[in-house]
Amino acid sequence: MLRRMRPIGADYIGDGLTSFRVWAPNAASVELVVECGPTLALQAEDAGYFSRTAPVPVGARYRFRLDGSDTLYPDPASRFQPDGPHGASVVVDPNTFPWTDGEWRGRALEGQVIYEMHVGTFTRAGTWAAAMRELPELARLGVTTIELMPIAEFEGRRGWGYDGVDLFAPTHLYGEPDDFRRFVDRAHAVGVAVLLDVVYNHFGPVGNYLRQFALAYFTDKYENEWGDAINFDGADAGPVRELFVTNAGYWIEEFHLDGLRLDATQQIFDSSPEHVLTAIGRRVREKAGGRSVILVAENEEQETKLIRPVEAGGYGLDAVWNDDFHHSAVVALTGRAEAYYSDTHGTPQELISAAKYGYLFQGQYYAWQEQPRGTPAWGLRPAQFVAFLENHDQVANSARGTRLHQLTSPGRWRAMTALTLLGPWTPMLFQGQEFCSSAPFLYFVDFDAALSVAVRKGRAEFLRQFPSTSQYEDQGQVADPGDPSTFARCTLDFGERVQHAPAYALHHDLLRMRRDEVAFHLQRAGAVDGSVLAAQVLALRYVADARVDDRLLVVNLGRDVRRPSIADPLVAPPLDFEWDVCWSSEDAAYGGRGTAPLWSSGEWNIPGESAVVLRPRERRLSPRRGIRRRTA
Repeated sequence: MLRRMRPIGADYIGDGLTSFRVWAPNAASVELVVECGPTLALQAEDAGYFSRTAPVPVGARYRFRLDGSDTLYPDPASRFQPDGPHGASVVVDPNTFPWTDGEWRGRALEGQVIYEMHVGTFTRAGTWAAAMRELPELARLGVTTIELMPIAEFEGRRGWGYDGVDLFAPTHLYGEPDDFRRFVDRAHAVGVAVLLDVVYNHFGPVGNYLRQFALAYFTDKYENEWGDAINFDGADAGPVRELFVTNAGYWIEEFHLDGLRLDATQQIFDSSPEHVLTAIGRRVREKAGGRSVILVAENEEQETKLIRPVEAGGYGLDAVWNDDFHHSAVVALTGRAEAYYSDTHGTPQELISAAKYGYLFQGQYYAWQEQPRGTPAWGLRPAQFVAFLENHDQVANSARGTRLHQLTSPGRWRAMTALTLLGPWTPMLFQGQEFCSSAPFLYFVDFDAALSVAVRKGRAEFLRQFPSTSQYEDQGQVADPGDPSTFARCTLDFGERVQHAPAYALHHDLLRMRRDEVAFHLQRAGAVDGSVLAAQVLALRYVADARVDDRLLVVNLGRDVRRPSIADPLVAPPLDFEWDVCWSSEDAAYGGRGTAPLWSSGEWNIPGESAVVLRPRERRLSPRRGIRRRTA
């Protein structure tokens, strides 16, 4: 007979028996109500727990009755809610799935290329099975890690997942739990890791029944942006912490996930001697056994202690999203510097500083918030910063869900894509970005009429911080989050991989270069330096152990630049070598106009709105001739 796997929830222990345990200090009595089966009283334990082992088989549906009430509630730690958050919970045996990934050892942070995915809009079917069919192609493209947007059961027929209410239950909208396991197993088979975005800072507004079991799940000690703050450090916080720490380990153990992305960690409040994020990180690594796992944090306040070692006073996570790079890149591409973009200017120096130091704001004054922002990042590794041009929030925050390639010129888009995918950080793509998807990504939910009105109003108020969106609001062109067509418009069309073949080839070739060339996958601290060559031109010099492996990336986001010389040692080739153009974003295969020789008539000629990669080759011409394009 198997023992309980989790301290809470329903665990099938074999021989037709299931062990039930729930924390319900609000109640004097708790009954287990099995559909088409018995109603059984649970025995009271210390500290408000109730438990019982009963002859309940796998697949049985059950709920809890508190203090003899007529109302029945789903299990707060349910593994599956086939009828959504208001329906019955189901007994699941996670041990029967036939895993085939026994040789899979996980992924270390360095070397990863992340792909953010929303399962519901990734394919027309919006299921695990449909998404699974695309995994080999993502691997061929060069994606090494998928980051799934939240999947915990939530209200309605569609949503982003950030309003989850059943932390342990993969939403029924995408399939059954074993369908999710099958997706992960297949990902590992093609060499792709899977991270899950988890929301540990709030619960959704509908379908959350935790208060009926324990008021202590929440606290008014802190102000939370999205509802009641979760009680991680107050009275009776122990079982609350247990719920979340157990959940983090659950995804790693029962679904073989390769790590977590922790949403909005600045809204996880905890003054305990050990922060709950540290406890979560430790549990995740314990449940991974010998596998490598990756823990990524989103943190608006840019607190670098999240990714510093526990022994150095940090929380021991691995990486953070770098909004600063995104903001600077967007301003460079669009010229728009409104709202939270207003403190970045999109200059070459900002982009170089992001490559060298990670965050741009590390404690200096931030005018948009009228206070200092960030903390020092000294001593952190380049890979610990996740850089992106698009993610779910930023695309949706363009009011009409417009993709960034539609807001700038093709040449600038290709050049910035090169910088993003070849930078020393950990790059991330948002689904469809790799083929310049024409599908927007909008905010969508499925709540009742009254709440939908409130959501629509709240969304409109948020977008008002962007003056450029006011015309869309005035003309009623901002999509209604509750309209089913808003969700439908976000679905990807994989036919655009062919229709937009040049964009797809651009991403494929850049990711292959990142994987195959030492300079780009080294990600060693101090191995990249940069210089501003002109008003909109930057150069990144990648230094490898063997100088023949050095690379020079030149990015020009402006007009053509001609210079008789460049007085900067970073652009000098290694001794007895000359630079050779080995890649250009203006290659015709990517929809470009071609690249003229960079050294012509005795001067540098850096083409406008382009990026080029230079590599050393043994000098065959006089030093004065300098660069010549490779002929073979």
